[in-house]
Amino acid sequence: MSSHQRPGQAQDELRAALRASRGSFLFAGLFSLFINMLMLLPAIYMLQVYDRVLASASVSTLVALTVLVVALFMVMGLLEIARTWLLVRVSARLDMSMSQRLFTAMFDAGLRYGRPSGTQPLSDLTSLRQFLTGAGLFAFFDTPWIPIYLAVIFLLHPILGWVGVAGLVVIVMLAVINELSTRKPLNAANGLTVQNNQAVGGHLRNAEALEAMGMLDNVHRRWLARHADMLRLQAQASDRAGVLANTSKAFRITLQSLILGTGAYLAIQHEITPGAMIAGSILLGRALAPVDMLIGSWKQFLAARSAYDRLRDLLLSIPARKRAMRLPAPRGHVVAEQLTVVPPGARTPVLQNVSFDIPAGNIVGIIGPSAAGKSTLARAVLGVWPPAAGSVRLDGAAINDWNRDELGPHVGYLPQDVELLEGTVSENIARFGDMDPDGVVTAAQKAGVHEMVLRLPKGYDTPIGQGGTVLSGGQRQRIGLARALYGSPCLVVLDEPNSNLDDHGEAALVSALGHLKRSGATVLVITHRPNLLHSVERIMVLRDGRIHMFGPRDQVLAEFARPAAVSKQRPAGVPARA
Repeated sequence: MSSHQRPGQAQDELRAALRASRGSFLFAGLFSLFINMLMLLPAIYMLQVYDRVLASASVSTLVALTVLVVALFMVMGLLEIARTWLLVRVSARLDMSMSQRLFTAMFDAGLRYGRPSGTQPLSDLTSLRQFLTGAGLFAFFDTPWIPIYLAVIFLLHPILGWVGVAGLVVIVMLAVINELSTRKPLNAANGLTVQNNQAVGGHLRNAEALEAMGMLDNVHRRWLARHADMLRLQAQASDRAGVLANTSKAFRITLQSLILGTGAYLAIQHEITPGAMIAGSILLGRALAPVDMLIGSWKQFLAARSAYDRLRDLLLSIPARKRAMRLPAPRGHVVAEQLTVVPPGARTPVLQNVSFDIPAGNIVGIIGPSAAGKSTLARAVLGVWPPAAGSVRLDGAAINDWNRDELGPHVGYLPQDVELLEGTVSENIARFGDMDPDGVVTAAQKAGVHEMVLRLPKGYDTPIGQGGTVLSGGQRQRIGLARALYGSPCLVVLDEPNSNLDDHGEAALVSALGHLKRSGATVLVITHRPNLLHSVERIMVLRDGRIHMFGPRDQVLAEFARPAAVSKQRPAGVPARA
């Protein structure tokens, strides 16, 4: 059973999460029902005051009507508070139910496609949550009441009703034109914004290289060109929306006066009462209110819709990880069977038909020229990059069949570029899990970094800053090694572990390999330096994505010492592929 769903099994999780709140939305709709019924009160009150109170000059009737209306308005206010309260909690529940899934999907997207989405999905979730608590959503709840308000206007007089219908049709047409004319430039502007934000993140991560090589102006010009395009598209959409929104506003004001004038004419002709004239104007204003809110919140709605589409596409393209059956703790037996690996975002395989068998407890050195596939092999062995063909097995189980949270404590990994997370030294060594002080110190001692840590300002409690910027490259690498050794893992992969180390650090690394050997761990060491090869038992030579040699250390090193003999004869026990 795979730890990932197949693409055909992907479900629209975002829609399912919204459907899980159907009950809350129904209650919000029910509250909207009563709120809109109570919204008829101003018109009814005005109608009664004009046609009954003024005609009868009855103060007691006026007081009774006023007290009743005030009480009902208080009820309406409480209903609106309850509706807002409900939708705020619906949005918070949506955020809590989806944030962990999105957090995992963001990492999986970077691993699978080689294009990390940054924090954009979390920003999209925030946009969606804010829309669910904004006035725009209330407009959707109130819109179905527009025909009811118009029907009441028709009851006052058909001519008033037709004036209201004609005006509403014009306003809706303006809103539709607004949507059609702004959708394309706004979507394009939003896409450029996402690209620019991702580009800026990359620039900030490479700030030192940009500064050292004077590249800042060049990348700024590139960013500025996209930013200018984004501003142009936003201005284009805003110009169109501004013209239509102001036209719609002017027309609504005109319509209010037109229906009042029409009502006055009908009152003069004694076809309606003065109260009906005022009531008709109030009801038309109420019928247009949801349209006003929709137009006013249209940009927020478009942003929420774009955010929803991006989130939905991400979740559909990165299905949720499925929990596999718990497996026994691994011992470290690693087998590759016809392994072919294509890096995320690429099409050409970097490793092709690689097969080998590494029994538990072996220390294997992996060497070869640049771009031979050494780091790719490390990522494939760890299950970070899935194989395009073949498999990697740990104790007989495919590496991707393990639950990562269960396998992780048994695996140690030191990548070429060591990234430490914001926190203390001890938290980084303990992998931000439950702190085992003895285990942290033991790992640091095995990595030969204990004394170095004690010399830091606060020892193991020293905050290292975002990315470990307060530490040197060698210090980060040695603390990364301690993190890899934490918990006595059975499988350790070290990718160029001595690239930033001085002689003292390299001696500590050799000592750490001795600890791993005595503990029976399986270790893969990728290196360009021959010093570490004296600590390994077998050597694998990669060339052009294939195993060129794999065998006992001394035999492989002897083969390298006689380069002229390589093409003529290969010693027994040193096959081209094992």
